[in-house]
Amino acid sequence: SLAQAIDGYARAGITAIGPWREEVPEMGPERAAQRIRDAGLKVTGLCRAGLLSVLDEARFRAALDDNRRAIDEAAAIGSKVVVLVAGGLPSGTVELSAVRQRVAEGIAGLIPDAKAAGVQLGIEPLHPVYAADRCVINTLDQALDLCDSLDPDGENGLGVIVDTYHVWWDPGLAEAIDRAAPRTLGYHINDWMSPQTDPLNDRGMMGDGVIDLVGITRLVRSAGIPLTPEVELFSDRWWAEDPDVVVQTCIERWRAITAQVIATD
Repeated sequence: SLAQAIDGYARAGITAIGPWREEVPEMGPERAAQRIRDAGLKVTGLCRAGLLSVLDEARFRAALDDNRRAIDEAAAIGSKVVVLVAGGLPSGTVELSAVRQRVAEGIAGLIPDAKAAGVQLGIEPLHPVYAADRCVINTLDQALDLCDSLDPDGENGLGVIVDTYHVWWDPGLAEAIDRAAPRTLGYHINDWMSPQTDPLNDRGMMGDGVIDLVGITRLVRSAGIPLTPEVELFSDRWWAEDPDVVVQTCIERWRAITAQVIATD
């Protein structure tokens, strides 16, 4: 639960939390904000909103309304960032360019609400394996192109989320991370298992898979992006473990990564 997470992270010396949106209603945004503050944690972001790829007008308006609620929830718990996942192809649709344009239309419509609430929108590109059912924005450059188009001067705070699980494969990643430096609102770490049993719920603990986390973290660091890493570990294997063991393992693995980064700087 969110309450257990707050207590457990504080006990382990972790200084920040990125709540999943479904977890907040269990105690209410205001009480959650107080519990988080009392534990000495900051909120890195509220995950997730978006899902703006619907072409039906009524459903599109409903999606916008839900995103506006997410913006209000983020502001209430003290989060400056709402993570946006674009959404996949609607059933029966194969016109990818039209769906991506719809996503851009939706984000444009949310920018004034986010700005008024003091919340930034972070577009998270997802690995192409998710293009059909979860996210039609699949590279960091695509997300940055949206930012440049919808918020060219950066005055509205539109940004991107860099998730190693989703971007590690990209041959243009080094250049994209450098380009993303002024717009990066989150850095998610995890690992890609090979072989993989499930593309959604078989993410790896850092160091167990094939992602060059030292190399990517070095790129992020070299670009001048403030490092507040968020472990986003969808994993049936790790969900079955004692949460305290998972948290301590995360800490140990991240320390090992950063030690290697510093040693090779």
